Amino acid sequence: MTRIAIVGVAGRMGRTLVNAVEQDAEATLAGGSVAPGSSLAGADIGELAGVGKRGLQAVDSLAAIVDDFDVLIDFTTPQVTLANLAFCAEHGKAIVIGTTGLSDDELTTLDGYRNRVAMVFAPNMSVGVNLTLKLLETAAKALGDEGYDIEVVEAHHRHKVDAPSGTALKMGEVVAESLGRNLKEHGVFERVGQCGPRSDKEIGFATLRAGDIVGEHTVMFATEGERIEITHKASSRMTFAKGAVRAARWVAERDQGRYDMQDVLALR
Repeated sequence: MTRIAIVGVAGRMGRTLVNAVEQDAEATLAGGSVAPGSSLAGADIGELAGVGKRGLQAVDSLAAIVDDFDVLIDFTTPQVTLANLAFCAEHGKAIVIGTTGLSDDELTTLDGYRNRVAMVFAPNMSVGVNLTLKLLETAAKALGDEGYDIEVVEAHHRHKVDAPSGTALKMGEVVAESLGRNLKEHGVFERVGQCGPRSDKEIGFATLRAGDIVGEHTVMFATEGERIEITHKASSRMTFAKGAVRAARWVAERDQGRYDMQDVLALR
């Protein structure tokens, strides 16, 4: 039985993660944290998540529950995530990271822990999204450079703070790598005014932010006479939460290293 602790149990994703752990027969909820100094410290985690009392109090410091969990799940912010990653490395805990919006420097810092902690880091924990990544790799390799224009369109709720989404960027990276391109060189993230016609090798991105959209991603391969669209739509955060719990169970049995959901799902 994998003992899981969750960061940010008072937030929307944190509450969903608590529910996901409760529904998993091979995992148990071992604790959860709230922001330092939060008035919710001491509240019952189950009541915060709407699943009823569980006899576990939310803490504002992971040190208070360090002996209680095997794996930490973190869907927060880059700064908080990196601090929690360092904590897990120091105390021999595994970690599942779903945080997006990390800068290049922050990604370098994260990668520096690959030999100190077992981590699963993925911009999207959904099983469906990760299967979609495999489909995109197959499609890009099959179509090659045969005159197909590639565009990535993503939509999320109005509160999302980073753009494009981590999932959209990952989709673009998978396509670019399959075609032997560098996304930093060929990715186009803004078209305004007299920007001219698209180049043959560019990979375009479009971002929508509106209402309560959980997450929608479409990659379009378009050429003269046909258009291929590969789409994933999420209607509930539970799909991400269940994937994260699955990743937590998987990484609990692994040695130090940086893994992603393709590893968890044996897709590579």
